[in-house]
Amino acid sequence: MAVFTGAGVAIVTPMKENGEVDYERFGELIEFQIANQTDAIVVCGTTGEASTLTHEEHLDAIKYCVDKVAGRIPVVAGTGSNCTETAIYLSTEAEKYGVDAVLLVSPYYNKATQNGLYAHFKAVAESIKVPVILYNVPSRTGCNILPETIVRLCKDVDNILGVKEASGNISQIAHLAAISHGCVDIYSGNDDQIVPIMALGGVGVISVLSNVAPRQTHEICQKFLDGDVEGSRKMQLEAMDLCNALFCEVNPIPVKKGLQLMGKIGGTLRMPLSEMEEANAARLEKTMKAYGIL
Repeated sequence: MAVFTGAGVAIVTPMKENGEVDYERFGELIEFQIANQTDAIVVCGTTGEASTLTHEEHLDAIKYCVDKVAGRIPVVAGTGSNCTETAIYLSTEAEKYGVDAVLLVSPYYNKATQNGLYAHFKAVAESIKVPVILYNVPSRTGCNILPETIVRLCKDVDNILGVKEASGNISQIAHLAAISHGCVDIYSGNDDQIVPIMALGGVGVISVLSNVAPRQTHEICQKFLDGDVEGSRKMQLEAMDLCNALFCEVNPIPVKKGLQLMGKIGGTLRMPLSEMEEANAARLEKTMKAYGIL
C-alpha cells in the first residue's frame, strides 16, 4: 500500500538571517500545508536544503516536523546520502522519531553501478522497518536508477515501495510502469509532469509547487484520482507557467523567493545557493500574481 496518494510537499527549510533554522516559520509552513489539504510532508529533501544541514540540524528538523504534524498526515524524511553508512544512520534515527517513511536519493558524486545502487538501497532499507521511497534525480546526482533496478528492489526488499521519479524521461517512466506490473508506487518528481505520470499509473507527486500552491497541487492529483482527468489536465496546464518560473533558477532558490513574496518566510538560503536574480524574481512575482496566489 502506498505511503500516500496525492500531493506531498517537498517542504523548504526556513532560515533566519543568521543562517539558523527558523522553527517558528517552519511550524507555520507545516500548518499552512495541512490547512490546504497537502497529503504528506516530505522534510529535508533537496528543496529542504538537506545537503547544507549538519547531521544534527537534519535530524532536529525531522523530529520537529514529526512532532508538529502529530500524525495528521504522513511525514516522509529525506535520509539519503552518497555514503551508505550515513544514510543508515540518518534513516535509523528518523525511524526512532516516528516518520512514516524515508526518501532515499541515489548516491551522488561518487555515483554507483546498478549493482552498487541495489546493494546501497538494500542495505539502508534493511536497517529500518518503515517504508522506503527511492529518489531518482540524475540531473543532480549524475546517477540514473534504471527501471529494472527499481523493480528488482521493490520485489526483493519488503519495505521498498516506490520511487520519486524526477528523471524527466517519460519514456523511461513508461517503461518502469510497464515492467513493474503495479509493484512500484511511482511519484512524479516534476511538477510539470504530474498528470502524464499519473496517466501511466503514478500515485501522486512529491512537489515543489505545493510550497506556494498546496491546495491547487492537491486538487490536480485528487481530480485525477477521482476520475476527473479533464479537470486535472486543465489545472496542470494552468500551473505550467508557474512550474517553469519555479525552476528558472536552481531549486530551491525560486520557491524560497516565492514564499518570501507571500510573507511566509524571511531569512535566506545557505551557500552555495545565492539570492535570485532580479529579472527572474520579477518573472516569478508576475507569474504568481497571474496564478492568483499573490
